[in-house]
Amino acid sequence: MGGIFMKLWKKSFNQHLILLCFFIFFSFLTSFASKNVLVYTPYTQVFVSPGESVDYTIDIINNGESIFNQEININGIPRNWNYILRLDGYKVGRIAVLPKEKKSLSLKVEVPFQVNKGTYAFRVAAGDSASLTLRITVTEKGSSETEFTTDQANMQGNATSNFSFRTTLKNRTAEKQHYALIADAPRGWTVTFNADYKQVTSVEMEPNTTKDITIDIKPNAKVKSGTYKIPVRAVTGSTSADLELEVVITGNYAIELTTPTGLVSTNITAGKEKKVTLVVKNTGSADLSGIEMKATTPSKWEVTFEPSKIDKLLPGEQATVNATLHADKKAIPGDYIVNINASTPEATADISFRVMVKTSMVWGWIGIIIILAALGGVFYLFRKFGRR
Repeated sequence: MGGIFMKLWKKSFNQHLILLCFFIFFSFLTSFASKNVLVYTPYTQVFVSPGESVDYTIDIINNGESIFNQEININGIPRNWNYILRLDGYKVGRIAVLPKEKKSLSLKVEVPFQVNKGTYAFRVAAGDSASLTLRITVTEKGSSETEFTTDQANMQGNATSNFSFRTTLKNRTAEKQHYALIADAPRGWTVTFNADYKQVTSVEMEPNTTKDITIDIKPNAKVKSGTYKIPVRAVTGSTSADLELEVVITGNYAIELTTPTGLVSTNITAGKEKKVTLVVKNTGSADLSGIEMKATTPSKWEVTFEPSKIDKLLPGEQATVNATLHADKKAIPGDYIVNINASTPEATADISFRVMVKTSMVWGWIGIIIILAALGGVFYLFRKFGRR
C-alpha cells in the first residue's frame, strides 16, 4: 500500500516539476523577447490646446536574432479622438522588422475641440512584445465655438480721449471662418477695428487659430459724462461671438474766450495804452485748471493781463480778465490785429482783436499851429508889401 502511494506521489511530483520548468522557460522566452523589442519616442508627454494635433515619430527597435512581425496597436486613446499610424506614407496595422534594425512609424493624434482640461494617457503596443505609455495634457477646456475676449473691457477718460482696447478672436471651430466685425456705438461715436497693422471690417481665420484685434473708440466731443457700453461682435454664417466694452466718460474739456459785449475791435493812440475786458468761460463738463493768458502782437507792441493765469474754473463758471494793450509810439495810423489766447493742457480758445491806431492829438495841434503860422506869415507879407 505504501509503495503504491509513493509511486503516485513521485508521478504527481514529476508532472508538477515539468509544468514548473515549462512555465519558467516560457517566462524566460517572453522576457527575452520583450527585451529584444523596444518601442521608443522621446515625447512621452506633450502639452496642447483643444483642436491641436500631435505628430509622433515612433521607433520599433528589434534587438533580437529573429524577424519581428506583429500588430501595432494604439490602446486606451479616448473615444472621440482620431489617430493615423503610417509607415513610409502607408496606413499600417502590422509591421515586420529585421533583426538588429528599426522601423520609424508616424503617429498623428488629433485632439478634438470639445475636450476637458486634463492629462490623457494611451499605449503604443508592439504586439505582446513591448509597449510605451504616452501622455497628452490639454491645457484648457475646449469648445467648438468662436471666442472673443479681452483682458481689459473697461476704460476711463474724457470726451476727447481715444480709447484703445486690445482683444483676441479665437476660431475654435473645425472650419475656416470669415468674420464680419460689428460695433453698436452711440450716435456720433467712431469705432474702428485694426488687425495685422491695418484697419479692417472683417478677418479670415483658419481652424483653431487666434488673431489679435485692436478696437479704437472715439466718443462724440459733446458727450456727457457717464458710463457707456459698446457691444462688439464677430459674425459668420455659422458662428458668432460677442464682447461688451465699457467706456466711462469723466467729462469733456471746452473753453470760450470773448468780451462782455461780443465786440472784438477797439482803437488806440500810437504810444498809448488801451484796456480791454475779456471773459473766459468753462463751457465743458470737466474742471479746467491753470488757464494761461497769452497774446501775439505786432512788432514793438505789448499786452499785459490781470490776472495772467486763472487757477481753476468749474464747469459753467467764467472769469473776467483785463488786458492792457500798449501800442508802439511810432505806429502809423491803420488797422492792426492782436491775437489773444486762453489755454490749458486740455483745451484752448483764441480771439482776434482788430485795433485801429490813431495819431496823437498833440501832433494834430502842432499841425494846426504850423498852418496858422503859415497863414499869418502870408497875411503879414501881404499887408507889408501888397500896396507897393
